[in-house]
Amino acid sequence: MSLIFWYLLLAVGATAVIWKGSELLERSAERLSKHYGLPVAVHGAVVIAIGSSFPELSSVVISTLVHGEFGLGVGAIVGSAIFNLLVIPALSALASETLEATRDIVHKDAQFYIISVLVLFITFALGATYVPGGTNSAAILTPALVVMPLATYGIYVFLQYQDTRDYVPTDVVDVNPGREWAVLAVSLVLIAVGVEGIVRAALGFGRIFDTPSFLWGLTVIAAATSLPDAFVSINAAKNDESITSLTNVLGSNTFNLLVAIPVGVILGGSATVNFLAAIPMMGFLAFATLVFVVVTRTHLELTDAEAYLLLGLYGLFLLWMTLESTGVVETVRGI
Repeated sequence: MSLIFWYLLLAVGATAVIWKGSELLERSAERLSKHYGLPVAVHGAVVIAIGSSFPELSSVVISTLVHGEFGLGVGAIVGSAIFNLLVIPALSALASETLEATRDIVHKDAQFYIISVLVLFITFALGATYVPGGTNSAAILTPALVVMPLATYGIYVFLQYQDTRDYVPTDVVDVNPGREWAVLAVSLVLIAVGVEGIVRAALGFGRIFDTPSFLWGLTVIAAATSLPDAFVSINAAKNDESITSLTNVLGSNTFNLLVAIPVGVILGGSATVNFLAAIPMMGFLAFATLVFVVVTRTHLELTDAEAYLLLGLYGLFLLWMTLESTGVVETVRGI
């Protein structure tokens, strides 16, 4: 019982550190974007999305290099993507009067995100079928194999760059860029320290309850590392910046799937993914993505009723994972 208390205390403290680092990151990134005159959509989809995705990237790097648990990082990425799609837009909608979408968000950002889910699924499938050692239950990812998702993200950044070519900034803020870059660096260090704490807590819980690390990454680490995205999106929604709120969610998920997982593979030299566990999770992620696209496309806004629908769907996901981990149901053989 004492170990559970200390791991719980570590998880809470690490989450608080991630929260503070995220607050500093969001503030400095916003000032730098305005200083350099970036469009709102690019600010949300690239600058803020990459910055707020640093916890997920850190979870993959730390899990792989420090703890040798690549599956923990993958679970955190997939779980974070599900959290971002279902919980963050819902909370943002409930925190604001209206959370409006645009056709560009639905037709460009959301559709490209769907492509990123497909690309990652294909990468896993290739690792299970064409890489020596891959089986029906395990996908072997190599640096050569993850070039495809990285190249896909390069295309995404290029498309965002195309939107900035003819953009004329109207609200350029004069700040001290050196100071803001320094604050940004400090915030990233704080986030990395917090992620290390939450990873250690998740591994500790896994040993105590005799459950796979993938499951803790999918739930606890995913929720903790999604705090920066939640903070940025909810704050943007309160300030009537719906575009930033939604593009941050989609851009963050795109970065996590196409960059964070490949970085972990490259740093580790190769990595093994539990194919039996990953594919059902990817299936649920695809389903959550379709639900997100439908509710944001209807009337191009997210209503309170739709927000509660998204929260209820995430609650069902947590219930499903709890029943899987306790052995009540066995629909996911990998867990």
